[in-house]
Amino acid sequence: MTLLHAVAHPAVPDSEADRALPTLIALHGHGAHAQDLLGLGPILAHGRLLMICPQAEFAIEAGYPGFTWFRRGADQQRAPGELDRVSDLLVRFLDEVERRYPVDPERVALLGFSQGGSLAYALALADPGRFAGLAALSTWLAPDVLGAITPHTDVSRLPVLVQHGSHDELISIDKARDACESLRALGVEPEFHEYLMGHQINNESARDLSLWLERVLRLSEDGDARQSG
Repeated sequence: MTLLHAVAHPAVPDSEADRALPTLIALHGHGAHAQDLLGLGPILAHGRLLMICPQAEFAIEAGYPGFTWFRRGADQQRAPGELDRVSDLLVRFLDEVERRYPVDPERVALLGFSQGGSLAYALALADPGRFAGLAALSTWLAPDVLGAITPHTDVSRLPVLVQHGSHDELISIDKARDACESLRALGVEPEFHEYLMGHQINNESARDLSLWLERVLRLSEDGDARQSG
């Protein structure tokens, strides 16, 4: 595999062991690691999702289990070309994931938190037909991502959830509001939720995220299929 990653696999009956599963790909933020978001697995959609969390390539410092997605230049800013390079790396990772794990390709949602959210925007807006939904949490939509987007007929049909804390001390909630305006200009109508929280996921936002995932990944279809069977 191109990237180290963590996986939470839902419990399924032996009779359904080969069934393709609704899947959530989750991209962590700067300073976190592959297991940072994995704890959401049992909470989201009552643990019915295959959850796959890739880990960023670059350790922040030796001996510290925190990673960042982008190579930094001498000024400690993102090096030129890194957004494209990492986006291509993640596309290859997604291709590998679909070959290796029981992913239902028609029901794949992409989630990104903070720095991971900026990447999630880049991936989903560039190829909206690949994803059943995009969840952008405590993040921003960078101008270079917008500038690189080729108008796509599928983009207006992409369900997008934007969640942000009104007291976010790292990324102003104005960034989320600006992102929503930019999405509307692309023809996307995001679902925006503001919470009384900081740079985090709290119980309320996790509950709303879970309900959104159940809807965009059409989880009610699984229950209907079992009943008809």
